[in-house]
Amino acid sequence: MKEILIIEDDKKISRIIELQLKHAGFETVKAFTGREGIEAYHQHPGFDLVLLDIMLPEVSGYDVLKYIKSQNHHLPIILLTAKDDTNDVVTGFDLGADDYVTKPFNFDELLARIKANIRKNAPESAPNSHLIFKDIEIDLDAFSVKRQSQEISLSRTEFDLFYYLVLNHDLVQSREQILTKVWGFDYDGGDNIVDVYIKYLRDKIDRDFDEKLIQTVRGRGYVVR
Repeated sequence: MKEILIIEDDKKISRIIELQLKHAGFETVKAFTGREGIEAYHQHPGFDLVLLDIMLPEVSGYDVLKYIKSQNHHLPIILLTAKDDTNDVVTGFDLGADDYVTKPFNFDELLARIKANIRKNAPESAPNSHLIFKDIEIDLDAFSVKRQSQEISLSRTEFDLFYYLVLNHDLVQSREQILTKVWGFDYDGGDNIVDVYIKYLRDKIDRDFDEKLIQTVRGRGYVVR
């Protein structure tokens, strides 16, 4: 059974997350301060994922994030933040966070992100050089994409963007998340570049096929499903 460390100082929110995760089949350990979170991490070395609030007493969420990642770079960490500031999210990604959810959050979305991050970290999926989704085949070694066995020519950025969306299929990705994961932390252009490349992908991936895989979720971002 997968085990999740919840580091959240709001005991009501922590308890709700704990109950929902247990109902979904996860084991949980709770910590209410940054210091308790670090101690819990050492006492239970087998965690599969950490849910981490940014604003914590004693030791900040950022410092907890840095510490845990220095000990286990591969352990997925999802930030729980009430801040609606892209800079805070980018800072978290820059320190090694794998994902984030803004409070108040929909638990189904949180659960989907938890499962996606655990799945990406699973040993059996680590190589993941050949990815199949519906009628799409992606070969990471050859940097090739085929749809219905028809090869589709993509630039490196188009390939990276499409692979990221397929890897996170059914999970809506915001423009900020896409920029961070595909273009990197040091990209200083506008997020309209994401819209431009989504159009490129639609022209190549979806235009000649009946089923459209790349979808827009108004006000939230893009998803492949």
